[in-house]
Amino acid sequence: MRIFVDADGCPVVQVAIRLAKEFNVPITLVKNYAHVLNDDYAEIITVDTTADSADYYIANHLSKGDIVVTQDNGLAAMCLSRQAIPVNQNGLVIDDSNLITMLSGRHLHRELRSQGIYTSKAKKRKKGSDRAFEESLRKLLLEVSGSEA
Repeated sequence: MRIFVDADGCPVVQVAIRLAKEFNVPITLVKNYAHVLNDDYAEIITVDTTADSADYYIANHLSKGDIVVTQDNGLAAMCLSRQAIPVNQNGLVIDDSNLITMLSGRHLHRELRSQGIYTSKAKKRKKGSDRAFEESLRKLLLEVSGSEA
């Protein structure tokens, strides 16, 4: 098992690294060369800035049972097809039961933006979001490693 982090703009990189160390699980941060990340524990992969470069790198290098931290629902779908476990930065574990709704919303918002009807602005991150992510990732790591809570 390995943790991959779609690290461009990810607000929970440090939380993921800390938990990876705690559980002695390898972690790979995938970012484009416009972002600077340094860590002694994590493997850091730098890709180019073309659209979805980090997503394709992750999708092509993950294995069954790996955990992928991403806020990209398209990457989450690729992860599920490879039997990996996607979790977003707010701690939502993405699975077959919620993926279609998330992808449908993604498509609808893209259509509305292209028509100029809807413009999205990133919402301010809530204070409890990091805690929810940490709890969710910890639970996943316990389940996948077979440890007791």
